Amino acid sequence: MAHDPVLALGLALLVVFLWLIALPIGMIVEDSFTSQPGDSARTGVADGAITGYYMSRALASRMSTILFYAPLWNTLLVAVCASALALVIGALLAWVLVRSDVPLRGWFAVALIVPYMLPVWTFALAWVTLFKNSTLGGQPGWAQALGAQPPDWLAYGAVPTIAILTLHYIPFAILIIGGALRRLDGQLEEAAQILGARRQIILWRIVIPALRPAVLSAGLLMFADAIGEFSVPYILGLPVKFETLSVSLFRAISTQQNGMAAVYAGAVLLIGVITLGIDAWMLREARRFTTVGGKGTITRTSPLHAARWPVFGGIMLLFVVSVVVPLVTLLLSTLMHIPGRFDAGNFTLDYWIGRDLPTVALPNGILFSSEFWAAAWNSVRIAGMAAVAAAALGLLVGYVVAHSSWRWLANALHAITFFPYLVPGIAFAAAILVLFAAPRGPIPALYGTPYILLLALIADQMPFASRVGISAMAQLGPDIEDAARIMGAGMMRRLRVIILPLMKGALATAVLLSFISGIKGVSLFILLAVPSTDVLTTFSLRLVDYGYAQAANAVVLVIALIALIGSLVMHRVAGPGLAAGL
Repeated sequence: MAHDPVLALGLALLVVFLWLIALPIGMIVEDSFTSQPGDSARTGVADGAITGYYMSRALASRMSTILFYAPLWNTLLVAVCASALALVIGALLAWVLVRSDVPLRGWFAVALIVPYMLPVWTFALAWVTLFKNSTLGGQPGWAQALGAQPPDWLAYGAVPTIAILTLHYIPFAILIIGGALRRLDGQLEEAAQILGARRQIILWRIVIPALRPAVLSAGLLMFADAIGEFSVPYILGLPVKFETLSVSLFRAISTQQNGMAAVYAGAVLLIGVITLGIDAWMLREARRFTTVGGKGTITRTSPLHAARWPVFGGIMLLFVVSVVVPLVTLLLSTLMHIPGRFDAGNFTLDYWIGRDLPTVALPNGILFSSEFWAAAWNSVRIAGMAAVAAAALGLLVGYVVAHSSWRWLANALHAITFFPYLVPGIAFAAAILVLFAAPRGPIPALYGTPYILLLALIADQMPFASRVGISAMAQLGPDIEDAARIMGAGMMRRLRVIILPLMKGALATAVLLSFISGIKGVSLFILLAVPSTDVLTTFSLRLVDYGYAQAANAVVLVIALIALIGSLVMHRVAGPGLAAGL
């Protein structure tokens, strides 16, 4: 080991991730086969003993269709449709923004990322604000207030859930695939053109094979995330009894049915393991395509000719639908006493800067609320530190995966860093809570401190960070580092002098994605945060519970602003812009 620093680094990373990721996930699997406290009368065994009751109830009882199979079908329907649509649209947009001469492509490269900065459940709230019908009763949506009557299939259920998740994931596909396009040297395509290859041959023989690892990674991450998505199907699905596995998991946890919750989490985990197997196979294929070497790359642009302005119009329409409409809806909702009433006397700034409001839990507008500023500081501090730590760990994982001669170690790191994406955030948070609620060896109890949020968030962001690091390292040829090794440079010096400068864009991407994901996270924090460690998302949800939707939407807009500022900072770090930095 002393003569193989890559092996030593890989083993150290493996120990860290076994403790931080594998152990909590193992606890979830164990709970699905262990009689939970208070269930001995139903399971027929003592608390803590092995039982098959929960699996039998979910898979083979008279209630199986309602309890398990219907949520499973709904989950797969949403995940497949949303990730496939987002991948196709995102890949086309990535090519247009990186390789075409569409007007304002630099501006679009930043503007189209805004939907990913917003918490996905805020799109669901905006959708309900616009299309809520009389099915639920109460205050109608804006469409019904203006005389329209949205049908149930448009207001709730599968269609709006898929539409919202698609809009949310399109920026992620643009980020990942656009980054791979920028790293793909245009000279390869130019050489093929000189040799007489047709455009279709170049596309299928050069571009698509080189982009396949990035495309598949984007699709897998979107699919795995959609499998565990909770907030959107919870808001839009329950009114019409459209329930997914994550919603069933939350309901089981809420009613203290921990055994059934573990079964739901295990089902999501199994789907993810199958996805991971496909990803591991594609990683071996990715090594066939080295597109970054010791020379700089050249990005060629293709003129769109007559399609230039129609394409521009289509992108602008997507921007309006995915950014302008939701943000305007949320902003207007924060300025209205009564939602949907556009009379001049109904507009107010009370929810932003009001003083001595006649409310119990919100005496002042959010900008004059000490609780809001404490939650904002917690969000930026915890998400920022977790993003930097996860990005650094992800780059090290990519280095080990690309350079280790021990393939079992590379495969283990590749797999274990993807696991948090395979488990719903609520279930992972519950396992983290059990792991750190009491002292374990030299580690004191962390519940109620920001450290438990920090560790959970680092683990949760490793799929982002590790995939960026692995993808970047897979495209980095060995020539430069081999030359440095021959000159006597050690591993740490090669990392500092060669790898880090070349991977600056990838590292910035990992920080950006992890920070944005952390700043808007809900599921992970809802069980781990206490009043003293409140973050903006939990603060917003608490306002929703009190019925202060206007103030909650104001907090959501602040979350988007913080994420946008983080993106602009990353522009400075990554180079001439987000798309170029990728």
